[in-house]
Amino acid sequence: MIIVPLGVASATPTAVRHLPSVALWREGDVHLFDCGENAQMRMLQAGLKRSKIENIFISHFDMDHYSGLLGLISTLQLQRRDKTLTIVGPKGIKDYVEWNVKFAKIELNFPIEFVEVEEGFELQRVIDTDDYYVEARPLNHTSFCMGFRFQEKDKPGKVDADKAHTLGITDDEQFKALKAGEDLTLESGTLVKSYDIVGHPRPGDSFAYISDTKYCPNSVKLAMNTNILYHEATFSDSLADKAAETGHSTSSDAARVANEAQTKLLVIGHFSARYTNPFVLLREARAKFFPAWLATELRPIYTNPSQEKGIVKPKIQIQEMDEKQGMKTQKRHKPEKGGSKKFRSRKGGPSDRRPRRDDSGERRKRRPEQRQGNDYNNQGSSRPTKHITPRTPFDNFDRF
Repeated sequence: MIIVPLGVASATPTAVRHLPSVALWREGDVHLFDCGENAQMRMLQAGLKRSKIENIFISHFDMDHYSGLLGLISTLQLQRRDKTLTIVGPKGIKDYVEWNVKFAKIELNFPIEFVEVEEGFELQRVIDTDDYYVEARPLNHTSFCMGFRFQEKDKPGKVDADKAHTLGITDDEQFKALKAGEDLTLESGTLVKSYDIVGHPRPGDSFAYISDTKYCPNSVKLAMNTNILYHEATFSDSLADKAAETGHSTSSDAARVANEAQTKLLVIGHFSARYTNPFVLLREARAKFFPAWLATELRPIYTNPSQEKGIVKPKIQIQEMDEKQGMKTQKRHKPEKGGSKKFRSRKGGPSDRRPRRDDSGERRKRRPEQRQGNDYNNQGSSRPTKHITPRTPFDNFDRF
């Protein structure tokens, strides 16, 4: 299971952040949680195929969370999709999609199955397959909003092949029956118990998506014992009053949910545009829960890095504009080999080190301000530009 943040902004996009959307890759299929404007383009840039989308989960009807849905449906139509697409959302999502498709005179080649959730529910399993299920719970926002939990079903335990062969079990159908928990009676009359050959079931991986909400018990229930919890952290603790007023969480609220749910990894996203440096939010979250990470657009997050790394490869490398400028400035002032900084000054300038003589032929003494000007690093305007979001010890590339 691989989680790829496609958009981590809140309400409005910025020059480096896009509207909310998170993709979950599993066994070649893609499951989309919210679909903000430009989500389909971010999928392309992340190296995810739009044709592989199985389910789309819309948390609520704030425009930033579903503004990219119709464009994505139109693209799937142009790609001649023919398999069913499932869209889960609050009641009204079907009317919204069907009206706009009709208005645009689009004749869909593929069926859309809608799962509408009505306000006032407590728990609903919105998707249920042989391998996984998705359940929804209401959150505490200013409007009706849902959170989701994607849960793989337990996987059969490993078969003790050596022991099975010793007992004379070689047929694939026999192995399948044992892994399914069935006992076998061999031709010799020997009864083979499934638990003697098959190990304990392996728990499936899980992911919780907590969108716009204040702290609430349902967030904890959705995130309980998950491998990865993606939780909104729109504001810092200093704006806790504004978070409560607008129905959002602070970074500390996200950490509180992670602690109570005992999740393995907290990933915070949905940042307010006021935070040009989201490490402010990360520091607050990490003060109360570890491990916690920043959601970085297009950077995959793995449940099993040793087996999953390299499966999803971003097609582009994102670099913030301010970081680029800082790198250019550093290159311009890069010291030469040998470790000392050497700068060629203009002839006759304050850093010209040649001795000067007055009309009498004697050497002219330098004024204090001239001597001070020779130190290039003392001039505040000439210092290299600092990164707005520098690389810090909070980044751990073994995890991502």
